[in-house]
Amino acid sequence: MGTTLTNQNSIPEEIKSRLRSGSACNHSVQNLLSSRLLSKNLKINIYRSIILPVVLYGCETWLLTLRGERKLRVFENMVLRRIFGPRRDEVTGEWRRLHNEELNDLYTSPNIVRVIKSRRMRWARHVARMSEERVCIVSWWGNRRERDLWGDLGVDGLIILGWISRRWDVGIWTRLGWPRIETGGGRL
Repeated sequence: MGTTLTNQNSIPEEIKSRLRSGSACNHSVQNLLSSRLLSKNLKINIYRSIILPVVLYGCETWLLTLRGERKLRVFENMVLRRIFGPRRDEVTGEWRRLHNEELNDLYTSPNIVRVIKSRRMRWARHVARMSEERVCIVSWWGNRRERDLWGDLGVDGLIILGWISRRWDVGIWTRLGWPRIETGGGRL
């Protein structure tokens, strides 16, 4: 699948690249998504197993801005509109596209932005469990300290960073990396 590396480490460029790949993938299965022969559940499974992994490749390291979140939601709504098709208006009897709220009601799975945030938190737990000698930890913490890019993290990035630093400072990690709480006679 690949990822786009630049000297600026531009996340918006990476998101654009992933959305282009996702659009190409969407185009390759558009006949399936528009087919009346396939059920909505099967179409959603096609979206979640073929298109979504292409778009979300490497999303654990993305710093999402509101603009990036909006682009991702627009892409997801485009695919969902193809899956669910148009609706006939009860009043006028004309066909119309589904509104975003209607798409949210029909698509019961978490939206693409929630999936990304969930994957980032899972990745943050992995980073927090790593030893300080690992390349990932040295480069991630080292760059932030040297270049003073705390403002570029965004709200979610600061929440994740705060979560990692609190766990790191506690210093009571078990072998598997889960916090251990000592209670007089045993462990919780």
